[in-house]
Amino acid sequence: MGFDLASSIQAYLATGKVERLPNALFMDGESVAAESRQSMPTWDPGTGRIFSEFAAGQTEDVDRAVVSSQKALKGEWSRFTPSQRGKLLRNVAELIRKNSDRLSFTEALDSGKRLDEAMGDVAGAANCFDYYAGACDKYQGISIPLGPDYVAYTLNEPLGVTAHIIPWNYPLSTAARGIAPALAAGCTVVAKPAEQTPLTALMLAELCMEAGLPKGVFNVITGTGQAAGAALVKHPGIHHITFTGSVTTGIDVMREAASNITHVLLELGGKSPIVALADCDLELTADNVIAGIFENAGQICSAGSRLLVHDSIHDALIEKVLKKTKAIQLGHGLKNSGMGPVNSELQLKRVSGHVESAKSRGIEVLCGGRISNDPDTGLGWFYEPTLLDRVPLLDAAVQQEIFGPVLCIQTFADMEEAVHLANGTQFGLVAGVFTKDLSAAHRLAQQIDAGQVYVNEYFAGGIAVPFGGNKHSGFGREKGLEAVGSYCKTKSVVARI
Repeated sequence: MGFDLASSIQAYLATGKVERLPNALFMDGESVAAESRQSMPTWDPGTGRIFSEFAAGQTEDVDRAVVSSQKALKGEWSRFTPSQRGKLLRNVAELIRKNSDRLSFTEALDSGKRLDEAMGDVAGAANCFDYYAGACDKYQGISIPLGPDYVAYTLNEPLGVTAHIIPWNYPLSTAARGIAPALAAGCTVVAKPAEQTPLTALMLAELCMEAGLPKGVFNVITGTGQAAGAALVKHPGIHHITFTGSVTTGIDVMREAASNITHVLLELGGKSPIVALADCDLELTADNVIAGIFENAGQICSAGSRLLVHDSIHDALIEKVLKKTKAIQLGHGLKNSGMGPVNSELQLKRVSGHVESAKSRGIEVLCGGRISNDPDTGLGWFYEPTLLDRVPLLDAAVQQEIFGPVLCIQTFADMEEAVHLANGTQFGLVAGVFTKDLSAAHRLAQQIDAGQVYVNEYFAGGIAVPFGGNKHSGFGREKGLEAVGSYCKTKSVVARI
């Protein structure tokens, strides 16, 4: 039975109900109940109401999943050639595209994001599997010249069983960017999606099985971070952990991984600056500022949450940004309004708390700054798009990740001050530079401490460009060919001939 997107949206908005959603763990190629038989609710952020339930996995379920992945690592999967793995990943990409409407509908409903954004995420996930399908037989070792009496070379071997702790802000696309290169390298996967957004990871596992992935290669454990996530991170049968989330939890992951000497890749928080030089195109810059902070209601690790603007153009640029911000309409994600809700009631309280604290310190609020709701229903966890002007560098609104639709505006007089402000937080994930002077742009790109710098287009690039942070934003790189290396161990072979 096919999935009709328009009728499904209409039916859900009328009834608050949706059918045929996954609600069990995924293990050994099939849906299975949690040992405890306990379940948890998942909420629609656009209404603040429960719309489905899912299995509450715990330690014993994690044990089963890891044992399954260990067995699969040594079984049929170990005999797949790189080209066979590539063909399988291409099959997954095509199945994601074939099921795009259902995946997008579920992602928007579970996370709260706008349907168009969810569709972009699903398309990106398909592109991710396509990209790593092509990388399977191209990520190769090297020959080392030691002279006529020796042959020396390196082999790239799969690390083993990999754990993927997936965040709630980009459930499917973040899962894909870690799972696809892990499978390309020949690893097996145990994924633990966020308890707020468990559904599309389960759907992805089903599609991977349909594509021909052997049983046990990709298992999914749903549940809380405390019960399922912590058990997975500390499990001695895990060889690598990819974690995306907060700095505080990332520190805990590192601490637990250390006891088993487990590989760790961390993508943590950000407080990323967009630097607008005096000669920038004001309209282009304003459009990118709006996209950089208000996409997904600002719930993006790499959001452009700080605008660093040259003194001479502050008024002109902020006038444009303010006009565009005030024009954003709030609404349920499935309605494709200008901006959707934040993901949870807890996150709404956190965002509001940050802004109320800034107000108490005398920070000027140019617009927004209030909790809101869906104007059609009066429901949901919404926060108004908010601009905070001329925020000092050491203010908490600049130093702390708000993770919501809140932009902090700062001014600078020269390039030296711009670099000082850009590097003035504990984070170093991304940065943006807007200028017509490409020489100045490349100088800034060298001087700003960030994992990636975008010039004249925020969020530029794609799956082929390595992504990751410096400082408290984490370490290791996802995306690009470097990501395959994150899931490989290098073996050197030297032979005297």
